[in-house]
Amino acid sequence: MKFFESGDTREGAKLKVFYKKLLDQVPDVIFKMVWLKDDLYSITYASENVNDLYELTVEQILKDSDILFRERILPEDKEETIESLQHSKNTLTQWSIEYRVQLPVKGLRWLKVIAKPELQKEGTVHFYGRVTDITEQKNREEELNRSQQRYKFALQAASEGVWDWDMVSNIVHFSAQTMKMLGFEEKEADVPQSFWLDRIHPDDVTIREAAKHKGLRKSNTAYESIYRVRTEDGSYRWMLSRGKAVDFDDNGVATRSMGIHKDVTLLKEKEIELANTINIIGDQNNRLSNFAHIVSHNLRSHASNLSMVLNLIKEADEDEKEEMMHHLEAISDGLSITISHLKELVEIQFEVKTERQKLNLRYYLKNILTILHHEITKHGVTIEINIPLDVTVSYNPAYLESVLLNFTTNAIKYSNPKNKPMIVYDFELINGQKVLSISDNGLGIDLKKHRNSLFGMYKTFHKHQNARGIGLFITKNQVEAMGGKIEVSSEVNKGTTFKIYFNEEDQ
Repeated sequence: MKFFESGDTREGAKLKVFYKKLLDQVPDVIFKMVWLKDDLYSITYASENVNDLYELTVEQILKDSDILFRERILPEDKEETIESLQHSKNTLTQWSIEYRVQLPVKGLRWLKVIAKPELQKEGTVHFYGRVTDITEQKNREEELNRSQQRYKFALQAASEGVWDWDMVSNIVHFSAQTMKMLGFEEKEADVPQSFWLDRIHPDDVTIREAAKHKGLRKSNTAYESIYRVRTEDGSYRWMLSRGKAVDFDDNGVATRSMGIHKDVTLLKEKEIELANTINIIGDQNNRLSNFAHIVSHNLRSHASNLSMVLNLIKEADEDEKEEMMHHLEAISDGLSITISHLKELVEIQFEVKTERQKLNLRYYLKNILTILHHEITKHGVTIEINIPLDVTVSYNPAYLESVLLNFTTNAIKYSNPKNKPMIVYDFELINGQKVLSISDNGLGIDLKKHRNSLFGMYKTFHKHQNARGIGLFITKNQVEAMGGKIEVSSEVNKGTTFKIYFNEEDQ
């Protein structure tokens, strides 16, 4: 297809070559399309860049104009594109349309067509226009749109509103979320600054003003304050306000600042409630601690008195002395044990022992088994450890040693003489929570009879000479002090399994 349809001269041929070279340098596709009266159209000219934008040759376009609609434009965009073209032809208004094409090599691309229609004497309409690849622009728009959506969602999810204060005009722009916090329609608003200032609780005005003035002294300095604001229904809500100056005049005076509002009423109420609770608990703990120490002191006094009596008895007749001395020595020993137990309980209940470390569970178990090596060998206990080498728990070291020691010594102490003693340590994750199971094949416990008193103080379930009924009580207190729990399953003469759940949610 020739660029000039008629009137070629030598000078015209040179001009044609010039324009062709010029147009081929343009990144857009330059085209001419003729629309006949009977709704037939034909592309009569296309610049060489059609190969880049459509991945078609000029010859293909000129020979088969419909190839664009048939093989390039996405089916979803064809109808709108054709309708816009027909409207432009009928109204002789500019044709402007954006559509997508699917190219064999480049894949999906966005193109924009702008063309001017001109009505000819014979009734045909000639379109002169260009096609531009706007894929990058569309991608940027889409990314901007996604960013705006993410930003809007983040503000909504965080229950935060945005404010933008023009400090020259004293007009503040509030986001829809801020207006919603105040009890108004969820819609953006531009209001005088007094709209917000008049709502601040009188007792909080000074705090808010001090924070604001401190933050507006220089650039890149954020300020923050928490104060109460009156909502539309007359109630007050606690607001966290953060902001910073973003524009300054030639003298360094702030002219515009921006920030966020967050409703922290629930947090503030919980904080106040917690503070009150801490004060109450503190008083109670002091009273309980004093009581425990008094009891411990008094018991020690009784033990001392009994020791003194023993000394007196030693001066008595031989017939009476031996029997009374054994009796009183037993009482003295019992009191000493009671005192020791009370001391341990006071430490668990009233001392701060919540310091946690990342501890290797298998390593700590190995240490306990080393300590108990003599007892394990003496009773011929088989040990089976099913704990991965890299398992760690966030726990207080002293508590972990105590828990492992108590459960292991109990398993040895209450072994079944009819069975070869065996202790199995298993590790598993239950609903994402770390769980250690310690199982034995010992005497077992009648849970139907003793479940409610299993972890009670001074509760024993077997006639063992060393049973004191304090180990399980202390262990349960230690596990619960670390936010965990203990589950037990047992069958008489078959064995017992204790499951220790480690709580690491707050770590």
